[in-house]
Amino acid sequence: MNVWVEAARPRTLVAGIVPVFVGTAASDRWVALRFIAALIVGVGVQVGVNYANDLFDATRGVDRDDRVGPRRATAAGLITPARMGVGVAVAFGAAALAGLYLAAVAGPGLIAVGALCFLAALGYSGGPRPYASAGLGEIFVFVFFGLVATIGSAYVQIEGVTAAAVVAGVAVGCLATAILVVNNLRDIESDRRSGKMTLAVRLGRARTRTLYALLLLLAAVALIPLMVTVGSPWPGLAVVAAPLGARAAHLVVTRTDGPGLIDALGATARLQLLFGLGLAVGLWIS
Repeated sequence: MNVWVEAARPRTLVAGIVPVFVGTAASDRWVALRFIAALIVGVGVQVGVNYANDLFDATRGVDRDDRVGPRRATAAGLITPARMGVGVAVAFGAAALAGLYLAAVAGPGLIAVGALCFLAALGYSGGPRPYASAGLGEIFVFVFFGLVATIGSAYVQIEGVTAAAVVAGVAVGCLATAILVVNNLRDIESDRRSGKMTLAVRLGRARTRTLYALLLLLAAVALIPLMVTVGSPWPGLAVVAAPLGARAAHLVVTRTDGPGLIDALGATARLQLLFGLGLAVGLWIS
């Protein structure tokens, strides 16, 4: 696999893609260029966050040889810190250009939202006090890859906020957060040794597993008010992902080894993708 593709962590990219599909479906029209631009923003920010996390964790000494997860490009010496910094700039730059187009067609207020997203993304693992190390990473993911991304994707289509997009953003955010939770569960021991105090490190393995299960449950429960909001049962199509949810939860609860939790991460990403596609199709039909 190309080292840049590997460093982008393809399994996590659904967190930037799904809210665009769901948010667009929660609006009452579809403008292709706006949809494509929103997709570039979503993926660009996700890739930028992953590159930045790779870079900052390497320079802080967080990614050590005893890490059980997939290798990190900067720490492994596959990409120099300077080149990874360029990668971060390119990813965020692509997202910024697409965002400026959206601001031009849907309103300049999006510039402020975009700037806040970039600052939050860089502060995740960078800066003097990265909040991922303060146990706040899950809040960042829920807010920006759930609520902001879903509501924003609807906004750029209709230049307004819909109740359906807000409720759908809760479901999407729960599953995006679940991806981070299982990732941090896998790295709990190495993060503890390196002093990276993620929420998983603070909660411990048992309570982190409970948090993961609650996030999956909340995503499913959110379908009920969403169906009421749109006046249709069709958003319930998202339950087609239930078998994937059961498998992912089983892996998280029963496995403590690196390969098992890497499989759990992949299963959670596939769960969000199938849940999101089912939800988007249901919203379109509604």
